[in-house]
Amino acid sequence: MAVTPWGFRDILPEEAATREQITDTVRAVFRAHGYLPVETPLLEDRMTLEASGGRMADTPFKLFDDDGRVLVVRHDNTLPIVRLVSSRLKQHELPLRLRYEAPVVREQARFAGMARQFTQLGFELVGDGGAEADAEMASLAIEAMDALGVPDCRMVCGSVLPFQLLLARCGDAALATDALALVHANNFVDLDHRVAQSGVSEAMARAITELPRQHGGLEALDRVDELLACAGVTEQATAELRGLYAQLGDRARALSFDFSIMNSFDYYTGLVFKAYAAGMADALGSGGRYDDVFDNVFATRAHVPAAGFAFSLERLESALDSRTDSASAGGDSPRVAPLRIAVPKGSLNPGTIEVLERAGLDVSGLRDPGRRLIVPAREVAGAYADAPCSLGDVEFVIVRATDAPAFVACGGADCGFCGRDSLIEAELDLLELIDLGYGACRFIEAEPAGRADATERAYARRGTLRVATKYPKIAAAWYAQRGIAADIVSLHGNIELGPIVGLSDRIVDITATGTTLRENNLVITGEIMTCTARFFANPGRARLDPRVRELARRLAAREIGAK
Repeated sequence: MAVTPWGFRDILPEEAATREQITDTVRAVFRAHGYLPVETPLLEDRMTLEASGGRMADTPFKLFDDDGRVLVVRHDNTLPIVRLVSSRLKQHELPLRLRYEAPVVREQARFAGMARQFTQLGFELVGDGGAEADAEMASLAIEAMDALGVPDCRMVCGSVLPFQLLLARCGDAALATDALALVHANNFVDLDHRVAQSGVSEAMARAITELPRQHGGLEALDRVDELLACAGVTEQATAELRGLYAQLGDRARALSFDFSIMNSFDYYTGLVFKAYAAGMADALGSGGRYDDVFDNVFATRAHVPAAGFAFSLERLESALDSRTDSASAGGDSPRVAPLRIAVPKGSLNPGTIEVLERAGLDVSGLRDPGRRLIVPAREVAGAYADAPCSLGDVEFVIVRATDAPAFVACGGADCGFCGRDSLIEAELDLLELIDLGYGACRFIEAEPAGRADATERAYARRGTLRVATKYPKIAAAWYAQRGIAADIVSLHGNIELGPIVGLSDRIVDITATGTTLRENNLVITGEIMTCTARFFANPGRARLDPRVRELARRLAAREIGAK
């Protein structure tokens, strides 16, 4: 049977008609505000796009043309429009208001159920900056969602500027590089560990670790200003966000702030924002300000500010489908859905039950769930009476630890628990919030006792080390960091057999006591990392549902055993 490549699909007439209606509605909103249509080619010269101000790291399809140039299938529409404006419209009167409807292709994790192609409906404002321009961008996105009838639409805004200013002042270039990468990866746990190992001042350490965690209304901006001031940053880093809030007027009711929103393209210089809808874990669209890419392009102005925003047509479809499903279920004011928490089976289960109980949840159903896969529960009355937010009803979704990241990333649960190893191997877009300390194990490299010389000779002969493991990404990254070529053999059990029967030279595995290694005459040849349980969340749910952050707050407080 003929099928499409993974991550791509056909669209049949009924859905195509729905997509056309959505596109027509969004297009009409953009057109009414003076945005003019442009089209750019599907293929672009890689060097030209990178010169326009961005990296092409997540472009999965590359090819050579007959001139020997590397061409890429566009993974974003902003950079092609930057290229178009810089080459074809630099004599045009500013500001430029441009809009587009075009497919893009991006790399996705294999077997994660994610599409590699989707259609963007977007707009770019070139040559206009400040609070009024920011408000125009946000208002236009909100107006488009209102025109479509997107349920309970929200705009969540952040800015890359405060963190950039902070890192520029920290005095440690290596820390600045690592911290920025960890925030882009939504990994706040490793950010905490990295900062703790640095020699920066207490105020600087507090600012670097706490700033990306700030969220809420104007009080979040006040806290960011306070953190920056204590760390010695004197610039008014939240001014643009305050200006946006003031300019939006009544529409500011749909606005909130979250400084975890920094994991965007490299070209953003300030405001970044994402659009969400009720019941949707994924953002409907995103955008931000990129004020540096047009410097010295226009003859009349040395500095030309710019900003853009793009919806995903597919996610707009999903939001409207969700609205239809809710309406068919009946009821004028739907019940608030229980907070869904992915709870791991196996060795992490007892520790997870313990921390959930100390966080004020009734875990009696978890202690003996029988064959139930979803265990309903609720917050224990009076457990956290003075908390800013009640957890209310919850549902514990019982899963394997290795599956917990997929359940949370794909919206099957709002948040969950698993080991650090499961998060690394899953490589999904998740917000890692708390290291809980239990379930500790060591990742090690091992080989049969007395085989060191034979392994070295085999490596010298083949030029590569053959390694068996259940953790291919962890193993591959460790060897790559050490400059060792390794062929990874992925197994699912009895890893110790690999070198014993000649399948591999060494193994990478976890150990708690080393007993299994000793019983199979294996010796440790390398220490890779220590792994403990972590609490993590779907980024969208963490930004929209205050219960996720409240649970994280309680877990962080309980980590040291005190309420």
